[in-house]
Amino acid sequence: MTTAPYDRIIACIDDDAASDRALEEAVRLRALGPGKLDIVHVAPRPLLLVSGPYGYVASPVDLYSEAQRWLRERAAEVPSGSPVMLEGYPPRATCEYAEQVGADLIVAAAHRGIVSRAMLGGFAAYVAYHAPCAVLLVRPAEEVDQESAEAG
Repeated sequence: MTTAPYDRIIACIDDDAASDRALEEAVRLRALGPGKLDIVHVAPRPLLLVSGPYGYVASPVDLYSEAQRWLRERAAEVPSGSPVMLEGYPPRATCEYAEQVGADLIVAAAHRGIVSRAMLGGFAAYVAYHAPCAVLLVRPAEEVDQESAEAG
């Protein structure tokens, strides 16, 4: 048994600033002990991709390969992190993976864009409710800065 607060941390990332903050927090928590950090990106399954009059539309295989490449590059920036690519509905896939590996903590961004929230039903809300472990939701810097300015 270790004395670290978390033996297995999952950092959920996407290509946005809010995810960057969540990853920074996960790295900070991982540094407190010898635990493992999984840097997770979930590629949603495309419903249908077609070519159109404006040119080539990438195939699902191409999109998945590009996402894997991006994740490997992003994880290489984190000395203690291991890239994990999942596929499916992002919040459900994240919770299932957390249960599968016995994660102690999921770290994710607390805010997504309005379009994403409307389409996906809220990644953070789903994970907070369904996760088999503790969840840390990290707020974007602009939200924290705005509240500080309003209070100050």
